[in-house]
Amino acid sequence: MFVLDDLLFRPIVGIVDAIHTMALDELYDVEALEDDLKENQLLYELGERSQEEYERRKAEIEEELEIAREIHEDLTSGRVEVKR
Repeated sequence: MFVLDDLLFRPIVGIVDAIHTMALDELYDVEALEDDLKENQLLYELGERSQEEYERRKAEIEEELEIAREIHEDLTSGRVEVKR
């Protein structure tokens, strides 16, 4: 029974784990958030964005970036797992 579980269940868990990792990587893309931060700065410097809007958006992006970095740290350390 356990051999059958290992033969049928382990590959599915591996696939789900890979999909989960890819989804988190795509959802919390650090490079894209850093690009958004640079774009926000550029729009402010060009005068296309007010200071209030710039500061509000900067705070939002920095918060998202902090979360994304924590998620990526968890992924690389192996602390994020698919539970059975």
